Amino acid sequence: MLVLVAPGQGSQTPGFLTEWLELPGAADRVAVWSDAIGLDLAHYGTKADADEIRDTAVAQPLLVAAGLLSASALGDIAPGAVAGHSVGEITAAALSGVLDDAAALSLVRKRGLAMADAAAITETGMAALLGGDPEVTVPHLEKLGLTPANINGGGQIVAAGTVEQIAALEADKPEGVRRVVPLKVAGAFHTHHMGPAVETLAEAAKALAPADPKVAYVSNKDGRAVASGAEVLERLVGQVANPVRWDLCMETFKELGVTALLELCPGGTLTGLAKRALPGVKTLALKTPADLDAARELVAEHAA
Repeated sequence: MLVLVAPGQGSQTPGFLTEWLELPGAADRVAVWSDAIGLDLAHYGTKADADEIRDTAVAQPLLVAAGLLSASALGDIAPGAVAGHSVGEITAAALSGVLDDAAALSLVRKRGLAMADAAAITETGMAALLGGDPEVTVPHLEKLGLTPANINGGGQIVAAGTVEQIAALEADKPEGVRRVVPLKVAGAFHTHHMGPAVETLAEAAKALAPADPKVAYVSNKDGRAVASGAEVLERLVGQVANPVRWDLCMETFKELGVTALLELCPGGTLTGLAKRALPGVKTLALKTPADLDAARELVAEHAA
C-alpha cells in the first residue's frame, strides 16, 4: 500500500524547479498556472534566490505547483492514501480529486497572500526544538505562551509565537531539549496569529465546489482519514491556524497498512521523518526527474 505525501513550506530551495521544467509539456503547464494566479512560477522556481522564495506568498503556490508537476510526471498512479504537511495538504486535495489543479493553485495563492498579511500584523516566528520529550516540552511551551505548531513525530516539535516568546524559549529551554533553532519563516503559522487568514480563506472557499476524495485523504489536523470533500475544504481553511499533527498522520499510515511512502518534489523532509517513525516502510523522495525511474518502480511494487 502506497501513500503519496506532499511537503510544506521550508522545503523549497533556489532553482529546484529547473530540471522539472525541462520535461515535455511542463513549462507550458506552469505558464498556464502562472497566468491564472498572477505569479511567475517558472521565474521563482528557477532564478529567484533563497530570500525571494522564502516569501510566504511565493513559497506556497510554488510548492503546490512543484508537487502537482512531479506527480503528473509519474503518470497515472493509484496510491492507497494521500496526505500533505501544512500547505502540502492543498497538493494532496488536488491529488485525491477534491480540487482540480486550477482550484488548488487559486486557493493556495490566496492562502499565501492572506498568511503573509496576517504575519505582518505582529512580529512572530517559529523555532524547531531538537531533542526532548513531547510530554515535557508541550506544557513548557504553553507556559511561555507558545504554540506547538508542528508535532512531527520522533520527538520533533516546532514552536511558534511572538519574537519575544521565541527569545524566552531560547533562554529557558524545556528539559531535555538540546537546541532551539529559529526557522527562516515569515510568521507564526498554524497559530491564532493566523486568524485573519482563516477569515479570508473561508470567503474564498465559498466559490469552490469540492468533490469527495477518490483515495483516503489523511488530514494533518488530527490524522483522521476524511471521506467528504466539503469537510476536506473546511479543514484546509481552518488548518492555517491549527497545529500540524504529522505524528498522527503517520500513526494512521500504520493503521492503513502502508508499505511505501513517496514524497513529491521538493522531497526529503517527510521521508526523513518516516524513516524514524515507520520502520520497515520503504521511502523515496522525488527531488529531481532523475528520481522518477526509482519512483515508478516503487509505485509498481506498492500501489494498487
